[in-house]
Amino acid sequence: MAFCAKCGAQMAEGTTFCGSCGAAVGSVTPAAAPSATTTSTGMTSNVAGALAYFTFIPAIVFLVVDPYKNDKFIRFHSFQSIFFSVVFIGFSIIWMILSVILGLVSLGFLGGVMFLLSLVIHLAFLGIWIFLTYKAYQNELYQAPIIGALAAKQAGL
Repeated sequence: MAFCAKCGAQMAEGTTFCGSCGAAVGSVTPAAAPSATTTSTGMTSNVAGALAYFTFIPAIVFLVVDPYKNDKFIRFHSFQSIFFSVVFIGFSIIWMILSVILGLVSLGFLGGVMFLLSLVIHLAFLGIWIFLTYKAYQNELYQAPIIGALAAKQAGL
């Protein structure tokens, strides 16, 4: 697969001009693709994509700061990180409310069961978060179910 050396857009094999920016380009190997090249700050796209998964702050910064906001790879992982965090926080709030209600109704028994289930579910969220970070670091556009499609749409993929 070929990539434009100027803007990083994916191109069909054999094209001589980039469809995104119009620059004349030669064939670029995937190893030299923009996701593996350094930006003007010295940070590669795969490192920036992986860093986007560490809280909201880097993800939002990458969506606003100039060298990163034009890279679709970084935009995708930033949006997927934000959507994943929103799902995690929303689930945690709903689970906590449900645990308190069931704990009060059952005089604490179901609250304890819900707490133990919560540990397992939060461990699963941690595993998914590590997996998404690893995929970003490996230059892969892995789409998590549901939120991945939303992130791809927002990133323009």
